[in-house]
Amino acid sequence: MIQWVNVASTSELLAETRKVVLTDIGPVAVFNLDDHYYAIKDACTHDGGELASGKLDGDQIVCPRHGSRFCIRTGEVLSPPAYEDVEAFPTRIVNRIVQVGIDL
Repeated sequence: MIQWVNVASTSELLAETRKVVLTDIGPVAVFNLDDHYYAIKDACTHDGGELASGKLDGDQIVCPRHGSRFCIRTGEVLSPPAYEDVEAFPTRIVNRIVQVGIDL
């Protein structure tokens, strides 16, 4: 069952910004890339470190600890030392509020 979590208003999460929200499954990083919203679990699959503070390079987030890259659109791992994808979540806009769908 999907639970929709309110993240921020669209006016708060401006283009090229990100926000971390605490959910029932842990921290989730939400990104606004070209006015499209994407959400991934904020934990590198290599060692569990947070991802959100890493450099954003186009649609890729670079892990600040060891440099693994992940696609923020899909969660796909793009470079080692991580070899597993990070979980990605659906997003939607309801009454100008960005929401993330968490499967509980």
